[in-house]
Amino acid sequence: MRSLQAKILLVYLALALLIAGLSTIALVELDRIANKAREGSRVAELFDVILEMRRFEKNHLLYGQGNDLQDHARYLARARELLHRDTPLIDALVGARTTVSLAEDVDRYALAMADHAAKAGAEIEAANVRAWGNRIVTLGESLAARERQSLNAALTAHQRNLLFSVVVVAVLLALTGLLLARRVTRPLKGMETRMEAVASGQLTRLILDSPEQELISLALAFNHVLDELERRQETLVRAEKLASLGTLLSGVAHELNNPLSNISSSAQILMEDFLPSPPGRGAGGEGGDPDLHRQLIQDIDTETLRARRIVRALLDYAGDREFRSAPVPLAELVEETLRFLKSHRPNGVAVQVEIDPGLIVSGDRPRLQQLLLNLILNAFDAMGESGELWVSARTARAGAKGDGFTGRSGQCRPGAPAIDLSLADTGPGIPPHLLARIFDPFFTTKAVGHGSGLGLFIVHEIIEEHGGCISATNRPEGGALFRIRLPAFPHQPLSHPGEKGAKEIT
Repeated sequence: MRSLQAKILLVYLALALLIAGLSTIALVELDRIANKAREGSRVAELFDVILEMRRFEKNHLLYGQGNDLQDHARYLARARELLHRDTPLIDALVGARTTVSLAEDVDRYALAMADHAAKAGAEIEAANVRAWGNRIVTLGESLAARERQSLNAALTAHQRNLLFSVVVVAVLLALTGLLLARRVTRPLKGMETRMEAVASGQLTRLILDSPEQELISLALAFNHVLDELERRQETLVRAEKLASLGTLLSGVAHELNNPLSNISSSAQILMEDFLPSPPGRGAGGEGGDPDLHRQLIQDIDTETLRARRIVRALLDYAGDREFRSAPVPLAELVEETLRFLKSHRPNGVAVQVEIDPGLIVSGDRPRLQQLLLNLILNAFDAMGESGELWVSARTARAGAKGDGFTGRSGQCRPGAPAIDLSLADTGPGIPPHLLARIFDPFFTTKAVGHGSGLGLFIVHEIIEEHGGCISATNRPEGGALFRIRLPAFPHQPLSHPGEKGAKEIT
């Protein structure tokens, strides 16, 4: 039986049958107690008749009135009638032939009363009447006591059975609750945890250790949604990368103009020196300064290599390749990225870079460049037409004494050598209630149509891919501060920001 609905229906059907059975037993017990009560009323009626008979006996013995004797005879006849009617009941309570014995005593009592009535005032006959009367009353009291004991025993048994039934139902309900908790609540709690992870950007698939068909179908549907969401997220990430690539291309085009212009100028000068001079001008084809020629050729070679590096950086950035970790000079990477973004920097924004040229991180250069590209563009957008951006870095050791870095998330291993990169701007900062969400996918504080909400999410993914951490806070002076901790290249000497002085990028 794989269906959870069928199992729950079966459990509740079993509970319903159990409750119906226990209710039937309780009704039978109540009927038995009612019968005991009716039997008790019969015994009580017999005992009351015997007492009334004794009362008129005493009145007759004391006052000798004829009416008392008649009433006594009437109650005596009623006692004999009740004994005859309730013979099975009395024998069942006290024992076999008890009714016969009691009837014989009543007969002897009646004879003694008749003798006394015939010999009025005789003390012997009066004593004989009292003796047989006391014997009958004693037997009646014993009979009433036995009936009360039987009724009390029935009530006690009923209470015990009722308590047992309640305990059994409670235990079965508890077991049913545990079964539901194990079969339903725990898998649903697991799904809730995974959904919270999805809400925070972690697209982890749902694996349920449950044989229930409904939960399996729900898990499959949930995983299908995750697969679709992951596919669309990859599409949006590619679109975001293409947008960044467009930004980078405009900077590359601007950067390529400089080396190409220098190459063109040097080539024209060389052509003028080596080509034959026009008629009427001095000879120049075979002349010229050799040192100048050498310098011009060296400039052509240098600028060609510069253009090649720019194109290679562009191809590396645009290529969709696997993660490749290598030593990356941080200062060079920051300066190259700022050069590419020169055309996107507002005229009133100043950039200060304070990074030791010897700082080398271990990572994938194109991915790290995309990280810087997204953060710097965000800072330019936040500051508007004027402001200042500070980019600094220093060596650190994760988890060391005095380490005040608190990463939002990541994989910074305590004790591992690292490099802390900071980007601070003078923009409006980040609203405090949104700080915890800025790295979530599709979350943006920009106006509709001006941001996909994937820029900082990609930054976070790149940092986690490198085994680093990131935190975002607001500066007391105003503006946002992003702190990034990346793994340092091994055997790197310690350094601190400011050793080489701050450098303004123009």
